Amino acid sequence: MAEDKYNLKNPAVKRILQEVKEMQSNPSDDFMSLPLEENIFEWQFAIRGPRDSEFEGGIYHGRIQLPAEYPFQPPSFMLLTPNGRFETQTKICLSISNHHPEHWQPSWSVRTALVALIAFMPTPPNGALGSLDYKKEERHALAIRSRKAPPKFGSPERQKLIDEIHEYMLSKAPPVPQLSSSQATKEQAGNSDGEAEVNQQDSVTVAAGDGMPNQAEGDRVLEEEPVAPAIAMADPLPAEIRLVARGFPPPVLTNQQVQRPQTRVQKSSDDRLLTWAAIGLTIAILVLVFKKFMKSSGHGAVFMDGS
Repeated sequence: MAEDKYNLKNPAVKRILQEVKEMQSNPSDDFMSLPLEENIFEWQFAIRGPRDSEFEGGIYHGRIQLPAEYPFQPPSFMLLTPNGRFETQTKICLSISNHHPEHWQPSWSVRTALVALIAFMPTPPNGALGSLDYKKEERHALAIRSRKAPPKFGSPERQKLIDEIHEYMLSKAPPVPQLSSSQATKEQAGNSDGEAEVNQQDSVTVAAGDGMPNQAEGDRVLEEEPVAPAIAMADPLPAEIRLVARGFPPPVLTNQQVQRPQTRVQKSSDDRLLTWAAIGLTIAILVLVFKKFMKSSGHGAVFMDGS
């Protein structure tokens, strides 16, 4: 890698080179990612389909673009391999991407983002803009197809790196498991009502994905609000990303909610004080009335002496 062409004192360059060494010294069977030889801000990656899903056994390639302000600003992602979940050669909008910089943490890395991306794959699209909702059988077929050859993308340098990553991932990936008949039957029953509509959407998407020219930058953005499932991976998903990925941040009590119990307690105490004050005032009035009555009836002197 041509490190001499970069300013090694630059925080972004220093961080990227550190992540490259960490990726090479601590490889994972679930993913592989490396920067281009001539541009360390552009990475090629491949992830393995999450276990116990219709993506299992598949090898899905993609591209990462790191900003000049990395790691203080998030990267952008796009997938290059047809997968039935995300459109290809399209910037994906996730909580870990540059579409939501407010969620990004500088402590996160390329490794962290790839682990999160694997977790996003089997989540329901929920009608999000640009997402795909292929049936399980079709996703399973794409998983098998993804192993045969890596996608074609970009310059010869990019393609060389893609091919090398594909060979590595293929050597680590287990065979694609057969989709069980119960899963297929359940999926077929769940999609029978909207089969015509889904098939029409799929045909349009596949045609657009297969015939799309190579691009250096994606022109579109996918909106994603997935719910991250519990998936066993070599690299555990950080708690912070799990919260963001689920789309359900921990509830934060407002000042009004926090103060409400205290207000009730205070109100109850005030009520008791007012009650006792009213009782005391009533007794005092009764005593004064009794004294006045005794005085007016001629027994005042006797009363006063006896008191």
